Amino acid sequence: MIKHASSISDKIKALVKKRNAIILAHNYQRGEVQDIADYVGDSLGLSQNAAKSNAEVIVFCGVHFMAETASILCPDKIVLMPDLKAGCPMANMITAKSLRSLKDKHPEATTVCYVNTSAEVKAESDICCTSSNAVKVVESVKESEVIFVPDKYLAHYVSRKTTKKIISWNGFCPTHVKILPEHIEKQKILHPNAEVMVHPECTPPVIDLANKVLSTGGMCKYAKESTAREFIVGTESGILHRLRKENPNKKFYPITDLAICPNMKLNTLEKTLWSLQDMKHEIKVPQNIRLKAINAVDKMLEIS
Repeated sequence: MIKHASSISDKIKALVKKRNAIILAHNYQRGEVQDIADYVGDSLGLSQNAAKSNAEVIVFCGVHFMAETASILCPDKIVLMPDLKAGCPMANMITAKSLRSLKDKHPEATTVCYVNTSAEVKAESDICCTSSNAVKVVESVKESEVIFVPDKYLAHYVSRKTTKKIISWNGFCPTHVKILPEHIEKQKILHPNAEVMVHPECTPPVIDLANKVLSTGGMCKYAKESTAREFIVGTESGILHRLRKENPNKKFYPITDLAICPNMKLNTLEKTLWSLQDMKHEIKVPQNIRLKAINAVDKMLEIS
Protein backbone atom coordinates (compact mmCIF):
# COMPACT_ATOMS: atom_id res chain seq x y z
CA MET A 1 0.00 0.00 0.00
CA ILE A 2 2.82 2.41 0.92
CA LYS A 3 4.66 1.53 -2.29
CA HIS A 4 1.45 2.03 -4.28
CA ALA A 5 0.88 5.48 -2.74
CA SER A 6 4.50 6.42 -3.36
CA SER A 7 4.19 5.41 -7.01
CA ILE A 8 1.08 7.57 -7.45
CA SER A 9 2.75 10.47 -5.68
CA ASP A 10 5.75 10.25 -8.01
CA LYS A 11 3.44 10.30 -11.05
CA ILE A 12 1.57 13.30 -9.64
CA LYS A 13 4.82 15.20 -9.03
CA ALA A 14 5.94 14.52 -12.61
CA LEU A 15 2.64 15.77 -14.01
CA VAL A 16 2.68 18.85 -11.78
CA LYS A 17 6.00 19.79 -13.35
CA LYS A 18 4.85 18.93 -16.88
CA ARG A 19 1.59 20.91 -16.61
CA ASN A 20 3.11 23.82 -14.66
CA ALA A 21 0.52 23.07 -12.01
CA ILE A 22 0.06 23.49 -8.28
CA ILE A 23 -2.00 21.34 -5.96
CA LEU A 24 -4.06 22.99 -3.24
CA ALA A 25 -5.45 20.95 -0.36
CA HIS A 26 -7.89 22.16 2.26
CA ASN A 27 -7.13 21.41 5.91
CA TYR A 28 -9.95 18.82 5.94
CA GLN A 29 -8.54 16.69 3.12
CA ARG A 30 -7.16 13.17 3.56
CA GLY A 31 -3.64 13.10 5.00
CA GLU A 32 -2.06 11.65 1.86
CA VAL A 33 -3.67 14.38 -0.25
CA GLN A 34 -2.36 17.08 2.10
CA ASP A 35 1.11 15.54 1.84
CA ILE A 36 1.19 15.78 -1.96
CA ALA A 37 -0.08 19.38 -2.02
CA ASP A 38 2.00 22.48 -2.67
CA TYR A 39 -0.18 24.43 -0.26
CA VAL A 40 -2.40 23.29 2.61
CA GLY A 41 -4.73 25.75 4.26
CA ASP A 42 -8.19 27.30 4.42
CA SER A 43 -10.20 27.95 1.26
CA LEU A 44 -9.53 31.66 0.71
CA GLY A 45 -5.86 31.46 1.67
CA LEU A 46 -5.33 28.66 -0.83
CA SER A 47 -6.90 30.68 -3.65
CA GLN A 48 -4.76 33.68 -2.73
CA ASN A 49 -1.64 31.50 -2.92
CA ALA A 50 -2.76 30.28 -6.32
CA ALA A 51 -3.26 33.84 -7.56
CA LYS A 52 0.29 34.76 -6.52
CA SER A 53 1.84 31.73 -8.23
CA ASN A 54 3.04 31.43 -11.82
CA ALA A 55 1.22 28.12 -12.24
CA GLU A 56 -1.03 27.67 -15.27
CA VAL A 57 -3.08 24.87 -13.71
CA ILE A 58 -4.62 24.64 -10.24
CA VAL A 59 -5.79 21.31 -8.88
CA PHE A 60 -8.08 22.17 -5.99
CA CYS A 61 -8.53 19.35 -3.51
CA GLY A 62 -11.46 20.71 -1.57
CA VAL A 63 -15.14 21.26 -2.35
CA HIS A 64 -16.90 23.00 -5.23
CA PHE A 65 -17.23 26.54 -3.84
CA MET A 66 -13.47 26.55 -3.14
CA ALA A 67 -12.63 25.76 -6.75
CA GLU A 68 -15.05 28.50 -7.80
CA THR A 69 -13.26 30.97 -5.53
CA ALA A 70 -9.97 30.01 -7.16
CA SER A 71 -11.55 30.61 -10.58
CA ILE A 72 -12.82 34.01 -9.40
CA LEU A 73 -9.35 35.07 -8.24
CA CYS A 74 -7.43 33.34 -11.05
CA PRO A 75 -9.42 33.82 -14.28
CA ASP A 76 -6.34 33.22 -16.42
CA LYS A 77 -5.61 29.82 -14.88
CA ILE A 78 -7.20 26.40 -15.41
CA VAL A 79 -8.88 25.25 -12.20
CA LEU A 80 -9.47 21.51 -11.83
CA MET A 81 -11.37 19.46 -9.25
CA PRO A 82 -10.41 15.79 -8.78
CA ASP A 83 -14.03 14.88 -7.94
CA LEU A 84 -17.00 16.97 -9.11
CA LYS A 85 -19.23 15.37 -6.49
CA ALA A 86 -17.26 17.09 -3.72
CA GLY A 87 -19.78 19.75 -2.79
CA CYS A 88 -20.54 21.69 0.38
CA PRO A 89 -23.99 20.97 1.88
CA MET A 90 -24.03 24.32 3.68
CA ALA A 91 -23.15 26.26 0.51
CA ASN A 92 -25.98 24.39 -1.23
CA MET A 93 -28.48 25.59 1.38
CA ILE A 94 -28.74 29.02 -0.24
CA THR A 95 -29.16 30.08 -3.86
CA ALA A 96 -28.85 33.44 -5.56
CA LYS A 97 -32.64 33.46 -6.05
CA SER A 98 -33.38 32.86 -2.36
CA LEU A 99 -30.84 35.52 -1.37
CA ARG A 100 -32.48 38.05 -3.69
CA SER A 101 -35.81 37.29 -2.03
CA LEU A 102 -34.30 37.88 1.42
CA LYS A 103 -32.71 41.13 0.25
CA ASP A 104 -36.10 42.33 -1.03
CA LYS A 105 -37.50 41.90 2.49
CA HIS A 106 -34.64 43.91 4.03
CA PRO A 107 -33.73 46.61 1.49
CA GLU A 108 -31.75 48.69 3.99
CA ALA A 109 -29.45 45.85 5.04
CA THR A 110 -25.94 45.12 3.81
CA THR A 111 -25.44 41.54 2.64
CA VAL A 112 -22.43 39.68 4.02
CA CYS A 113 -21.84 36.23 2.61
CA TYR A 114 -19.58 33.61 4.10
CA VAL A 115 -16.89 32.40 1.71
CA ASN A 116 -18.65 29.00 1.93
CA THR A 117 -21.10 29.99 -0.80
CA SER A 118 -21.41 29.61 -4.55
CA ALA A 119 -20.03 32.20 -6.95
CA GLU A 120 -23.61 33.22 -7.79
CA VAL A 121 -24.38 33.95 -4.14
CA LYS A 122 -21.15 35.93 -3.80
CA ALA A 123 -22.21 37.92 -6.87
CA GLU A 124 -25.45 38.86 -5.08
CA SER A 125 -23.62 39.97 -1.93
CA ASP A 126 -22.08 43.27 -0.90
CA ILE A 127 -19.06 41.82 0.85
CA CYS A 128 -17.61 38.41 1.59
CA CYS A 129 -16.14 37.09 4.86
CA THR A 130 -14.30 34.13 6.30
CA SER A 131 -14.77 32.50 9.69
CA SER A 132 -11.69 34.35 10.95
CA ASN A 133 -12.69 37.84 9.84
CA ALA A 134 -16.51 37.64 9.99
CA VAL A 135 -16.78 39.93 13.03
CA LYS A 136 -14.38 42.47 11.52
CA VAL A 137 -16.28 42.48 8.21
CA VAL A 138 -19.67 42.97 9.89
CA GLU A 139 -18.28 45.77 12.04
CA SER A 140 -16.86 47.46 8.93
CA VAL A 141 -20.19 48.02 7.18
CA LYS A 142 -22.00 51.32 7.70
CA GLU A 143 -25.53 49.96 7.89
CA SER A 144 -26.98 48.87 11.24
CA GLU A 145 -28.67 45.81 9.69
CA VAL A 146 -26.69 42.97 8.15
CA ILE A 147 -27.96 39.99 6.20
CA PHE A 148 -25.54 37.17 7.00
CA VAL A 149 -25.65 34.00 4.89
CA PRO A 150 -25.69 31.04 4.92
CA ASP A 151 -24.48 29.77 8.32
CA LYS A 152 -26.85 30.58 11.18
CA TYR A 153 -24.32 29.44 13.79
CA LEU A 154 -21.51 31.63 12.49
CA ALA A 155 -24.11 34.42 12.31
CA HIS A 156 -25.03 33.79 15.96
CA TYR A 157 -21.37 33.87 16.96
CA VAL A 158 -20.95 37.20 15.15
CA SER A 159 -24.13 38.58 16.75
CA ARG A 160 -22.50 38.14 20.15
CA LYS A 161 -19.59 40.32 19.07
CA THR A 162 -21.47 43.24 17.47
CA THR A 163 -24.32 45.64 18.19
CA LYS A 164 -25.58 45.40 14.61
CA LYS A 165 -28.81 43.57 13.88
CA ILE A 166 -27.94 40.25 12.21
CA ILE A 167 -30.49 38.76 9.83
CA SER A 168 -29.40 35.16 9.40
CA TRP A 169 -30.25 32.35 7.00
CA ASN A 170 -31.23 28.89 8.19
CA GLY A 171 -28.08 27.20 6.93
CA PHE A 172 -25.50 25.14 8.82
CA CYS A 173 -22.60 22.74 8.45
CA PRO A 174 -23.82 19.15 8.90
CA THR A 175 -20.39 18.13 10.19
CA HIS A 176 -20.04 20.79 12.86
CA VAL A 177 -23.56 20.32 14.22
CA LYS A 178 -22.60 16.74 15.07
CA ILE A 179 -20.24 18.13 17.70
CA LEU A 180 -22.13 18.19 21.00
CA PRO A 181 -21.39 19.63 24.46
CA GLU A 182 -21.20 16.13 25.91
CA HIS A 183 -18.36 15.33 23.50
CA ILE A 184 -16.32 18.16 25.01
CA GLU A 185 -17.23 17.16 28.54
CA LYS A 186 -16.12 13.58 27.87
CA GLN A 187 -12.82 14.66 26.31
CA LYS A 188 -12.10 17.09 29.16
CA ILE A 189 -12.44 14.21 31.64
CA LEU A 190 -10.03 12.12 29.54
CA HIS A 191 -7.62 15.03 28.93
CA PRO A 192 -8.00 17.52 31.80
CA ASN A 193 -4.94 19.57 30.80
CA ALA A 194 -5.97 20.03 27.18
CA GLU A 195 -7.21 23.29 25.70
CA VAL A 196 -10.45 23.14 23.73
CA MET A 197 -10.41 24.72 20.26
CA VAL A 198 -13.66 24.80 18.27
CA HIS A 199 -14.75 26.25 14.95
CA PRO A 200 -17.34 29.08 14.93
CA GLU A 201 -19.59 26.92 12.74
CA CYS A 202 -20.30 24.91 15.91
CA THR A 203 -23.51 25.43 17.89
CA PRO A 204 -23.62 28.05 20.70
CA PRO A 205 -23.57 25.47 23.57
CA VAL A 206 -20.36 23.98 22.11
CA ILE A 207 -18.78 27.40 21.66
CA ASP A 208 -19.60 28.25 25.28
CA LEU A 209 -17.44 25.33 26.47
CA ALA A 210 -14.39 26.18 24.36
CA ASN A 211 -11.19 27.91 25.41
CA LYS A 212 -10.71 29.23 21.88
CA VAL A 213 -13.06 29.75 18.92
CA LEU A 214 -10.94 29.71 15.77
CA SER A 215 -10.97 29.16 12.02
CA THR A 216 -8.94 26.25 10.67
CA GLY A 217 -6.07 28.60 9.88
CA GLY A 218 -6.44 30.11 13.34
CA MET A 219 -6.24 26.68 14.95
CA CYS A 220 -3.01 25.86 13.13
CA LYS A 221 -1.47 29.19 14.12
CA TYR A 222 -2.60 29.00 17.73
CA ALA A 223 -1.41 25.41 18.18
CA LYS A 224 2.09 26.47 17.13
CA GLU A 225 2.21 29.53 19.36
CA SER A 226 0.43 28.24 22.48
CA THR A 227 2.39 26.96 25.45
CA ALA A 228 -0.27 24.28 25.90
CA ARG A 229 0.87 20.74 25.09
CA GLU A 230 -2.53 19.14 24.52
CA PHE A 231 -5.55 20.21 22.50
CA ILE A 232 -9.09 18.96 22.02
CA VAL A 233 -9.99 19.88 18.45
CA GLY A 234 -13.58 20.73 17.57
CA THR A 235 -13.75 20.75 13.80
CA GLU A 236 -13.56 18.30 10.88
CA SER A 237 -11.05 15.58 11.72
CA GLY A 238 -8.87 16.09 8.63
CA ILE A 239 -7.13 19.00 10.31
CA LEU A 240 -5.57 16.66 12.88
CA HIS A 241 -3.11 15.43 10.23
CA ARG A 242 -1.70 18.91 9.72
CA LEU A 243 -1.73 19.80 13.42
CA ARG A 244 0.20 16.66 14.36
CA LYS A 245 2.60 17.04 11.44
CA GLU A 246 3.44 20.66 12.31
CA ASN A 247 3.55 20.09 16.08
CA PRO A 248 5.13 16.65 16.67
CA ASN A 249 5.75 17.36 20.36
CA LYS A 250 2.13 18.23 21.11
CA LYS A 251 -0.97 16.04 21.37
CA PHE A 252 -4.25 16.60 19.52
CA TYR A 253 -7.48 14.78 20.26
CA PRO A 254 -10.55 14.73 18.00
CA ILE A 255 -13.57 16.08 19.82
CA THR A 256 -15.63 13.23 18.33
CA ASP A 257 -15.18 10.60 15.63
CA LEU A 258 -18.45 11.86 14.11
CA ALA A 259 -16.86 15.09 12.85
CA ILE A 260 -16.05 13.82 9.37
CA CYS A 261 -17.16 15.52 6.15
CA PRO A 262 -17.73 12.79 3.54
CA ASN A 263 -17.49 15.32 0.70
CA MET A 264 -14.05 16.44 1.81
CA LYS A 265 -12.90 12.84 1.75
CA LEU A 266 -13.99 12.22 -1.87
CA ASN A 267 -10.66 13.50 -3.20
CA THR A 268 -7.95 10.84 -3.27
CA LEU A 269 -4.42 10.48 -4.62
CA GLU A 270 -5.77 8.46 -7.55
CA LYS A 271 -8.36 11.09 -8.47
CA THR A 272 -5.76 13.83 -8.18
CA LEU A 273 -3.53 11.91 -10.60
CA TRP A 274 -6.40 11.33 -13.05
CA SER A 275 -7.37 14.98 -12.89
CA LEU A 276 -3.88 16.01 -13.98
CA GLN A 277 -3.62 13.25 -16.57
CA ASP A 278 -6.92 14.06 -18.27
CA MET A 279 -7.06 17.78 -17.37
CA LYS A 280 -10.51 17.48 -15.82
CA HIS A 281 -12.82 18.45 -14.20
CA GLU A 282 -12.49 22.16 -15.00
CA ILE A 283 -14.33 24.77 -12.94
CA LYS A 284 -14.84 28.09 -14.72
CA VAL A 285 -16.97 30.90 -13.31
CA PRO A 286 -18.69 32.90 -16.09
CA GLN A 287 -17.23 36.37 -16.49
CA ASN A 288 -20.46 38.27 -15.67
CA ILE A 289 -20.77 36.41 -12.36
CA ARG A 290 -17.03 36.53 -11.66
CA LEU A 291 -16.84 40.32 -11.88
CA LYS A 292 -19.67 40.76 -9.38
CA ALA A 293 -18.35 38.07 -7.06
CA ILE A 294 -14.78 39.38 -7.04
CA ASN A 295 -16.11 42.77 -5.98
CA ALA A 296 -17.45 41.19 -2.76
CA VAL A 297 -14.16 39.33 -2.20
CA ASP A 298 -12.02 42.43 -2.91
CA LYS A 299 -14.03 44.50 -0.43
CA MET A 300 -13.29 41.90 2.22
CA LEU A 301 -9.58 41.85 1.40
CA GLU A 302 -9.42 45.63 1.66
CA ILE A 303 -10.51 45.60 5.28
CA SER A 304 -8.59 42.44 6.18
